[in-house]
Amino acid sequence: MLPRLQKVADRLIGLSAIIGTLGLLFVVAVIVVDVVGRNFGSPLYGSQDLITMTMVLIVFGGMALCDRTGGHIVVDIFESSFPPAVNRAIDIFSALLGAVIFILIAFTVFKSAQLSQLLNLSTNLLRLPTAWFQYALGALSLIGAFAMFLRAVSLLLDRGFEPHPKKDVL
Repeated sequence: MLPRLQKVADRLIGLSAIIGTLGLLFVVAVIVVDVVGRNFGSPLYGSQDLITMTMVLIVFGGMALCDRTGGHIVVDIFESSFPPAVNRAIDIFSALLGAVIFILIAFTVFKSAQLSQLLNLSTNLLRLPTAWFQYALGALSLIGAFAMFLRAVSLLLDRGFEPHPKKDVL
């Protein structure tokens, strides 16, 4: 069962990373067009709206992949002082805490998106509905929570999952 869930999680993480990557490429293109347009006295109308809304996809699109690859900031000052069991318990607790935080973010944003939809809220210039981006943020948060929960379960079952790959430090 766990290998299937991890395969599903890997696909969802890949999808969220692709969404974040496409968002990043879009923001780069918008900025280039805006800067070139400013040089000719005709900036891209609504570029700030496009960039602001797409940043949601960029940041939350990469969260699950960041967790999977161990890219989050880790303070390991006391790691060598603790026995391996305590370090493992701390990793499990931090994965579960991260999952709970991302579930709470998703819940709050889904509620906010419903309100935005009810009030027909949109961006300032282009009138893009903000609810779309809020729903995307909530979905990407749930993917991150799912990935963190699976990491905690893998650690609990001791399946040899390395929560934070050791990186070479210069």
